[in-house]
Amino acid sequence: MKYQKKVISDLNLCYSLAELTYKGQHCFLVAAEKHDPCYLFDEAGTKIAEPWAGPGGVMTMQQVPEHDGQFLATHEFYSPNDSKNARIIICTPDEEGKWDVRTLVNAPFVHRFGILKRNGIHYLIICCLKSGHEYKDDWRFPGGVYVAVLPENLDDFDENNQLKLVKLKDGMLKNHGYCATTIDGVECALVTCDEGVFLFTPPESPAEQWEIKQLLDVPASDAVICDFDSDGKLELGIIEKFHGDVLSIYRINDQGKYEKCWEYPEKLEMLHAIWAGTLCGKKRFVVGNRRGNRKTIAVSWEAGEYQTEIIEENTGAANILHFMNKEGKDIIVAANREINEVAMFIFEK
Repeated sequence: MKYQKKVISDLNLCYSLAELTYKGQHCFLVAAEKHDPCYLFDEAGTKIAEPWAGPGGVMTMQQVPEHDGQFLATHEFYSPNDSKNARIIICTPDEEGKWDVRTLVNAPFVHRFGILKRNGIHYLIICCLKSGHEYKDDWRFPGGVYVAVLPENLDDFDENNQLKLVKLKDGMLKNHGYCATTIDGVECALVTCDEGVFLFTPPESPAEQWEIKQLLDVPASDAVICDFDSDGKLELGIIEKFHGDVLSIYRINDQGKYEKCWEYPEKLEMLHAIWAGTLCGKKRFVVGNRRGNRKTIAVSWEAGEYQTEIIEENTGAANILHFMNKEGKDIIVAANREINEVAMFIFEK
């Protein structure tokens, strides 16, 4: 693959990324893990706004559907040991370019969340890394998954009138990973933890039950699902164990179970950034690790086997975002946390 790298900003411990439509234009957000700002860029990588200067602790952001410029974000998740005060906020711009930040719901230890739509109903699904702790690195209190129907209008929600959540599943130790996907035309989400990889599918109506299916019982930090080898079946791309160092792909065997078919030949310390989809005309699995060699790697199916290409080294991406720009070019934005760098990669067609 041929591409041009452009460093578009420095941001201390940059971490979270999300697309946003703002004033009718395609843009993207970058926010920090610690006590630092959130920036808004146009799709060319020019900084155009600062929704907030703090408090940071932003693990996830997502646009509120059908609301120009409005988005949800986690605040005050600073680490697994400092996230009791974590919450999801609503950030809304006004006509003068000022941004209002209000609480949607307090959610201690909330790490990832997403918005899924089925039959015209939007559901907020949130994933809490754990449910409590009493000392540093205390993992005795597993996390869980919670949901709520997301109203069309969020104007009435604040610290004193919060969205009500319902618990879907608990007992999820080190509940770290979330990946939205669409399977058979239905929006759903992969959620990963020490117990494995689970697929959460919204009901056909709010009165019905969610479907929760365990796809794999291997401890996983993050996972993606994609037909990498074009055989008509969905493979799982996995970061094994919490912040682990094993990158692998699982395929469905003749018994309908997922089994490992590929593993990266070396350990990649603290794997974290993860994405899968079409890049430069091929299905690819793109990942980054935050310690050691701090690589960003693309994996693809070529000539009957999985092959890898190093995009860059010594950077340490916490997360990556892919989109197609208005010129039809593939763009990857990397939050290179370990060097406080926001980078954009423009790929040739």
